Amino acid sequence: MPCRLEMLNPRGSERTEIVYREATFREVEESAIPMTADILLVDDNAIQAATRKAILARTGRNVAVASDGEQALRILEDIGTDYPVSLVITDHLMPGMNGPEFVTNLRERYARMPVLVLSGLAEAENDYTDLDVMFRVKPLPPEELLELVRELMARRIARTA
Repeated sequence: MPCRLEMLNPRGSERTEIVYREATFREVEESAIPMTADILLVDDNAIQAATRKAILARTGRNVAVASDGEQALRILEDIGTDYPVSLVITDHLMPGMNGPEFVTNLRERYARMPVLVLSGLAEAENDYTDLDVMFRVKPLPPEELLELVRELMARRIARTA
């Protein structure tokens, strides 16, 4: 079943309609450019991952996609420090390693990495106490996602300056 998303063109006021068909994670991952990614998106829902990736890519961001926390940690390890990821956006509920477990593991290796957690469960925010994340409840309009990304990326730049 196709999923439709209407977006404003960032260079003007015209609207663009994007139609997604159900994608497999293999297709989403193969379209990622992990060695030059500045954002790592972690979500077990292929349609949501593809939608968010498209929204972020339209602003010039290179987005790598992982379907779970274990894969995300492997991607970060493979990327290494030559091409560091500047931001991680993760889902809360995922198979295997859930959001809080993933962020805890992430913090052991990347203590200062900005993290945006998205969840359909408002009460899940309590699971991230002391993990230094920005938490938002889904659904999240594209313009709000882009504003949060700009804010978190600016924090990353400020920390390294």
